[in-house]
Amino acid sequence: MSEFDAKARDWDKNQGYIIRSEAVAQAMLRMIPVRSGMKALEYGSGTALLSFALRDHFSEITLMDNSREMTAVAEEKIASSHIRHMKPLFFDLEHQDFDGKFDIIYSQMVMHHVSDIDAMFGKFYKLITPGGYLAVADLYTEDGSFHGGSFHGHTGFDPAELGHRLQTAGFDDIEHEPCFVIKKTEADGKTTEYPVFLLKARRP
Repeated sequence: MSEFDAKARDWDKNQGYIIRSEAVAQAMLRMIPVRSGMKALEYGSGTALLSFALRDHFSEITLMDNSREMTAVAEEKIASSHIRHMKPLFFDLEHQDFDGKFDIIYSQMVMHHVSDIDAMFGKFYKLITPGGYLAVADLYTEDGSFHGGSFHGHTGFDPAELGHRLQTAGFDDIEHEPCFVIKKTEADGKTTEYPVFLLKARRP
């Protein structure tokens, strides 16, 4: 069982995750010209907190995650809420190719877990329809303390540098702005702040 499988059942009990998702959703709606009828993909959707915050803005939302337990929790939430246009999908896009088209792809606190960022941006580009958008919310560069010493992913990002990578992948209309601050209180009572950015890009 993966780390996220183990955490799935208690994920939504963390009020901070809910507040963060709502803040990211509001930033997306500010920065991206969302239209009715858009088909969306949330990559690394977890329990679908972000997509629940955005559910009234898209005609169809595919919830893609490589954790079976996260996907199962999302399925249960959707069924209990009688939602018809959100579709959970257990799929590992990092290591598999997916055939589909979306008007917008978005992710929250996911990309720092992805090994090959450029390869993933290339996959996103192929999946997004011309004129469609990508939105990535993640940590600004940090000192590695967010996850701790056992973490082997990225210690946040410089969004300007990510923007250059997106440009290389073919995207344009690239912008970013801060959208949230995660506050973590350690055992010694010290609170550390980890700011989060939202980066948006458009496929021409």
